[in-house]
Amino acid sequence: MGRLALWGPEGCGKTHLLHSWAERQGAVLLAGPLLVAEPPGGPVAVDDADAAPERPLLHLLNAAGEAGLPVLLAGRPAPARWNPALPDLASRLRAITAVRIGPAEDGLLRSLLARLLTERQLAVAEPLQDWLLLHLPRSQGAIREAVARLDHAALAAGGRVTRPLAQAVAVGLDRELSSRLPEDDLFADAGTVTSAEVGTLL
Repeated sequence: MGRLALWGPEGCGKTHLLHSWAERQGAVLLAGPLLVAEPPGGPVAVDDADAAPERPLLHLLNAAGEAGLPVLLAGRPAPARWNPALPDLASRLRAITAVRIGPAEDGLLRSLLARLLTERQLAVAEPLQDWLLLHLPRSQGAIREAVARLDHAALAAGGRVTRPLAQAVAVGLDRELSSRLPEDDLFADAGTVTSAEVGTLL
């Protein structure tokens, strides 16, 4: 059985993919920071694996390999950039197939924006939703953050989402995200895929 690591920035859909794969495979879904050294009883998915304690992660990979069980990991950087102190873990991570999660598809972002607006009971005309999709960063995390900010700004302004309000939110979010260090593309050749394609890789 294989090992696969998904990597990409926050909000690109890694956790959603882990949940979908775990549900299909009957796999256990674990949180990396809480990982303990227990032998896997079946397929395993580990979210935030880049934040997992090193020895439990090494034990998991070794035990799963011996048992022939698939392991799906997810983290922000590529596994080759996790830089573990344990040489054996570094060797295991270098051998894992790593796939970078590409930008979310237009339909997914559009559906997510509409759903989040509905959940917060924000009435936003479709043309304004289209404008937001054109001017917001293309990630699920950015869409979620933008809707949360729209909600707060609309409440402060009287409850209505206007074009100037949406523009202020989009510009502010874009400036904030642009000030952060960009994602390192050194490992982009590991494979860039859309979220719809990942389920076929493991």
